[in-house]
Amino acid sequence: MAHLDSHAVEITKEQFTVPGKAKMLALGTLIIGAVLTIIGVFTLPADSHDKHASNGGVVKVATVANPQDTGAKTDAAHTATVPGHGTDSAAPHAAAAAGHGHDAGHGHGDAHAADPNLIVDNAGHVTLLPKPTHKDPAHAKPAMTRFWANLLVNGYFFLVISIAALFFVAVNYIANAGWSAAIKRVPEAMYTFIPVGLVAVLAVIIFARYDIYHWAHYEHLNPAKGSADYDKILAGKSGFLNSNFLIVGTILFVSIYYLFGLKLRSLSAQEDNTQKGDTSFFRKMTRFSAAFTVIYGFSISVLAWLLIMSIDAHWYSTIFGVYNFATAWVTSLTLICCFVLFLRSAGYLKIVSDEHIHDLGKFMFAFSIFWTYIWLSQLLLIWYAQIPEEVAYYYDRFNDPQFKIQFFANLVMNFIAPFLILMTRNNKRNPITLGIVAVILLIGHWNDVYLMVMPGSIGSAAQIGVLEVGMFLFFLGLFVYWVLQALTKRSLIAVNHPYIEESAYHDVGP
Repeated sequence: MAHLDSHAVEITKEQFTVPGKAKMLALGTLIIGAVLTIIGVFTLPADSHDKHASNGGVVKVATVANPQDTGAKTDAAHTATVPGHGTDSAAPHAAAAAGHGHDAGHGHGDAHAADPNLIVDNAGHVTLLPKPTHKDPAHAKPAMTRFWANLLVNGYFFLVISIAALFFVAVNYIANAGWSAAIKRVPEAMYTFIPVGLVAVLAVIIFARYDIYHWAHYEHLNPAKGSADYDKILAGKSGFLNSNFLIVGTILFVSIYYLFGLKLRSLSAQEDNTQKGDTSFFRKMTRFSAAFTVIYGFSISVLAWLLIMSIDAHWYSTIFGVYNFATAWVTSLTLICCFVLFLRSAGYLKIVSDEHIHDLGKFMFAFSIFWTYIWLSQLLLIWYAQIPEEVAYYYDRFNDPQFKIQFFANLVMNFIAPFLILMTRNNKRNPITLGIVAVILLIGHWNDVYLMVMPGSIGSAAQIGVLEVGMFLFFLGLFVYWVLQALTKRSLIAVNHPYIEESAYHDVGP
């Protein structure tokens, strides 16, 4: 909706220069993060499992109730002593190593009768013991695995945020949205960070995949079929879960995204230098945006499966890709809002009004609800179905008291807080309120990705310490500094965008 004010809005090019304080703040955050990360690395224990070594070879594994028992869900941890094994919080992942154990509860347990990892008592309770091949006690992980896991959390987090910013640009083109023309240079600058996120993720999968992804260690061992170490599920997924596809697929998908981003950014720059009223570049950008959106819509799920879901290789969720998109999308919208608010406070983006801020606030509010819908859908279906290889994923996040606190903090930060705070119209237009919600959402969705990675990669060795805080601050400072520098490369106002005047007079109504 647009309206005409009593005075005309002047639409002119604005060349951004990074204010000294903003540059110092970004670089300061980066440097502090780097120092804390180095301290965290040098203070890592000699063995990330040391704090569990005194448990006398006791392994805690999940005991999953008979699915036919509608009155019970997941029982308390069942403790079994396994010779030669230490405590491993990742043990519940062995649910799938034992096969589809839920069949036993339905009278179809014959296929698993010879499986020493599957124990069914007279009450119908299924206990799944860990296989000693590729899981943690036998394949002891070095303390540096915690560093690599944190690098994956932060690299992936800011990578998908950057890709979602590109999606924001593309979806507004194919929707013929006029309101966003005034702020489009912000997401254009944000998606230039894609190569940095890719480098961080590639470093993890090249140098630490055998420790982060237990299926990669299994692939490296390559046990023969029928041997004690053979894992039917991992062998069945080897066509998808293999090192070549992990590396090549990640590079391929992200490179395609980035090439589309480069093309759209180039056409946007050319549009600035054309004559007013020339829509040829706009039409080209719309076509490229449509192509990108189709590719992105299909491939982003595959990227999430490869990089994140395969950490818990025996577990799967049909909406995991959508869940990752929701996390990236709402966080990207949040950071777009933050940069727009900063630029306005610095005297730039003069044609951006409270109406644009209101729209960004509505997006943050609405997609926080969308994220919660996906989060709850995944949780409730798994809780109700009670299939062991699926329940194990949530068991890991409840078994450790630290993960349990973060699990519920996830819901508070990513839904309850933004929902309650942004319900009113005034709060959606208030920069201070939006800033507070933005901080909550940024930390909340980082915590969301943390919970996707840590339980399956390093288990209870995970903790929020100097290393975790430092690496998050490092990536945040680097991201902010990178985007601010990218904003200086061209005018903040796309003066020849066909809808720039509509955007300048944008009004969301009373």
